[in-house]
Amino acid sequence: MAVQLTPITVAICVPVRNEALLLPRLLEAIAAQAQADALTLRLFFDDCRDDSADIVAQHAASMPFRIVSKTGGATAEPNAGRARAQAMTIGLDACGDAAVLLSTDADSIPAPDWVARNLAALDLADLVCGRIVRGGELPSAIQDRVEAYYDGLFALRRAIDPVPWEAPHTHHYTSGASLAVRAGTYRALGGFEPRASAEDARFVDAAHAAGLRVRRDAAVCVETSSRRHGRAAAGLADHLRGLDGGATGPTMAHPADEAWRYRGQARARAAWGDAAAVDRLAVALGRDAAHIRAVARTSANAEAFAMRVIGEVPGGARLATLDEAERALANLTFERSAAA
Repeated sequence: MAVQLTPITVAICVPVRNEALLLPRLLEAIAAQAQADALTLRLFFDDCRDDSADIVAQHAASMPFRIVSKTGGATAEPNAGRARAQAMTIGLDACGDAAVLLSTDADSIPAPDWVARNLAALDLADLVCGRIVRGGELPSAIQDRVEAYYDGLFALRRAIDPVPWEAPHTHHYTSGASLAVRAGTYRALGGFEPRASAEDARFVDAAHAAGLRVRRDAAVCVETSSRRHGRAAAGLADHLRGLDGGATGPTMAHPADEAWRYRGQARARAAWGDAAAVDRLAVALGRDAAHIRAVARTSANAEAFAMRVIGEVPGGARLATLDEAERALANLTFERSAAA
């Protein structure tokens, strides 16, 4: 996939915490990118107590890209948000607003066209979320089903509420292992919060609330570790370990409730800018019309209005077992297809 990088600055930003064994894979994957010599790798060594920094130093001279790194001091507990924000800050150094920041993890392997596909997607969107594939020798059949379920649920979302910037093939992931954003957008959103986990989800939620175009593109792919003992509290490793030992299986939001939200967001998106349609939306939602009008006035665009005005399903969201959720989603998808 041919994409000209120059004069765009592309910084790949990675927090590192004790990843000496896996870092060579990441370095090789970045070296395999098209026009790798136009990239810079920005590493934040987060209280590393192994040979991570030495491994990078040993490989640096043979890499076609430049490496810029910073070492953080000792911390009592890992904090994924703080470490990722530090890596992004290194990426921001000397970067103009048009520069592209790519976030991934030290235990990950971006596909050879990862950079090129992210740049192409950023021509259509403000933020690109890549698809995450678990690698290694530790499969999780339950997690495979969970991921397939949420992929199907997101596909239903876009069938109900299509947007022009979305990818033709989507996925459900919101992960710092594959995020792409221009530096100016990252600055405007305030960056990653210093949270022990879910800093990536909060960042993407902020983008939605601001009315930015968020694209979940299945063609943008990163393989990440399926290990059960990770670096971030409440991260993927903890989640997989919990599934391994779970007796009852996971529970998730009921797809019928999610479909209610998607239909509401589609209606809100269509209503924005039309006072009469906004009033009709307020009636349909059982909400105060003056409040809904105020939300519409203060929303930057239809995307922001749709994300802000549609909350939880009336009566509260239900939880379903995986079996129940899969059956209900299959029914909803069939009904949607039959009605099309």
